[in-house]
Amino acid sequence: MNMLSGRHAFITGSTQGIGLEIAFALKEAGASVILHGTRMHEAAMRAAEKCRTTTGPAHVVVGDLAEPMPEAPLTLAEQALKLNPGIDTLVCNAGTFIDAPFLEMDFATFDRTLKLNVYSQFVLIQHFARRWAEQKVAGRILLIGSINGKLAEQTHVAYDTSKGAIDAMVRSLCVSLAPMGIRVNGVAPGLLWTRLTEPALKNDKFRRWMEVHTPNGKVPQADACSGAAVFLLSDAADHIHGQMLYVDGGMSTWQQPDPPEEWMRE
Repeated sequence: MNMLSGRHAFITGSTQGIGLEIAFALKEAGASVILHGTRMHEAAMRAAEKCRTTTGPAHVVVGDLAEPMPEAPLTLAEQALKLNPGIDTLVCNAGTFIDAPFLEMDFATFDRTLKLNVYSQFVLIQHFARRWAEQKVAGRILLIGSINGKLAEQTHVAYDTSKGAIDAMVRSLCVSLAPMGIRVNGVAPGLLWTRLTEPALKNDKFRRWMEVHTPNGKVPQADACSGAAVFLLSDAADHIHGQMLYVDGGMSTWQQPDPPEEWMRE
């Protein structure tokens, strides 16, 4: 089903994990895609190959979105536009997770997190939105938030702060850009299997606790957000503006689940 036929997407942080799965889903839905990674390595080439179909290639642009700011994201935007001047869809997925306990956190860690997770997205969105407004393009923007934008974790102050900012940005950008025909929404994953979460999820007790803490009892793979992304970027979601869709198995609805009975007997 070609829900995105004729659309042209630039997806940041898309050579692995959630971003790659979203890029692949957009390509499968009929969009052309430009991927982004920090460098051109084997994983980036595999990502491009995964997204390549008979309808055309999948290009990759490379570079650090955070340094220097704001030049880095502007440079990457121009690289993407040089490959496809018709880009009308932007997915801001690139982000980092380099937290430490608050009293031990240095400013560089906090600053790096905000630069990549928030500032780079502001710069990219503004750059594309100005272009679309001038050309009267019905642009579509999807920001990738997190359940951490709603629920805090003890040692994740920088990450939680950045994802809370993304929640607010989705709403604020909607108010700013909807009158111009530019649609802004977000997807907020819960815990998924990715390269970053795999070490923790390989711990059986941790994984079991997260399954208990999720109403549907699942910790899915990185492609769990792909369907939501395709829907929110498609014409089927034409009247959906400024919404953050939580893809978390219901975790964000629970105050605190009861532990399993067998745990209480230990």
